[in-house]
Amino acid sequence: MKKSFLVLCVITAGALAACSSPNADWQKATQQNTVVAYQSFIKEHPSDARVEQARNRINALTDEQAWSAAKSADTLDAYQQYLQQEPNGMHAADAQDKVNSLQQSAAWQTAQSTNTTESYQDFLSKYPNAPQGDQAKAALKKLTGYQAVLAVVHTQAYGEKLAKTLKSKFGNELQDVVVVPHGKLFELRSAPMTESQVKTACEKVRKAHYRCDVEKSVS
Repeated sequence: MKKSFLVLCVITAGALAACSSPNADWQKATQQNTVVAYQSFIKEHPSDARVEQARNRINALTDEQAWSAAKSADTLDAYQQYLQQEPNGMHAADAQDKVNSLQQSAAWQTAQSTNTTESYQDFLSKYPNAPQGDQAKAALKKLTGYQAVLAVVHTQAYGEKLAKTLKSKFGNELQDVVVVPHGKLFELRSAPMTESQVKTACEKVRKAHYRCDVEKSVS
């Protein structure tokens, strides 16, 4: 009776040992294919040759979970968080593309809502190849579609001399003074500005007894 019991104990212990062997535990971990399963394998068999493989699979699963969460949220913060958590992750390039795209869209919305020359210029400076580039340029042209006509002269040399004088006196208001051929004559014009900017500049120029007419920009 005692002998049979001892034999049964030995067999049972052997079976348990076999069930918890590294090979069996590895098979179990790979079948479950979860972070917890691989962590359990590493804990039970820290010296096993497959520990490094288990760590790699944990990293891959963690990366996929983080990427899935980012895609599900589909927000700038979510993709930035993924990049913080997984800077070298399998989806880092895709996440950065998403960040760039969402930032660009946000910048365009800001430019449109602000609707100023500065906002469109800033957008084009940051995103020169953006799909909204043509729209930004059109909006900028509409906003800066005016110039001050300051003089009409017979020679370019005299025009350049007068332009230098006007720039020294009203450079801040006019932003620039250029000499533009106009048939056989030459016009002196300010930089393209908004209509209100040109009107404000002309008020100061006229007070100094110089000509200043508000006109549409020369294309």
